[in-house]
Amino acid sequence: MQVEVVRSTRRRKTVQARLVDGVLRVAIPAHLTAAEEARWVEEMKRRLRRDSLASEVDLDVRANRLANRYGLPRPASIEWSNRQHTLWGSTTIATSTVRLSSRLAAYPTWVLDYVIVHELAHLVEPNHTPAFWQLVEQYPRTERARGYLLARGEAGE
Repeated sequence: MQVEVVRSTRRRKTVQARLVDGVLRVAIPAHLTAAEEARWVEEMKRRLRRDSLASEVDLDVRANRLANRYGLPRPASIEWSNRQHTLWGSTTIATSTVRLSSRLAAYPTWVLDYVIVHELAHLVEPNHTPAFWQLVEQYPRTERARGYLLARGEAGE
């Protein structure tokens, strides 16, 4: 992928990237070192790949299929979030909204399905009670998916 780095004296802290005619344009503060520039270019490439993978997944279809299969409620909406760095998903019960970390787009589909089931179960049981885990453990790969996330240091409750 072709990359164009734009250094800006007006930009103080933030780094931004966008695709322009197939070229990844990375805008960085002018004061960054060459090493910092290289790190940010790699980070923005990684984020672009992640976002590309996420766009290929129809979360509504997956969530509805899993809700039907495991007798769980359907969410009013389900979407990717680039802002979730310590959680893999979250649910707002009042609005029946589910958000999933876009990092999951690069994980195996059975891990993504586990996280969706986990979040859908929160629409029934808001806390991690035994009743909640009974709902989640209907998903046959629960233990394997939790192990996968644990191995990556991301399986917090």
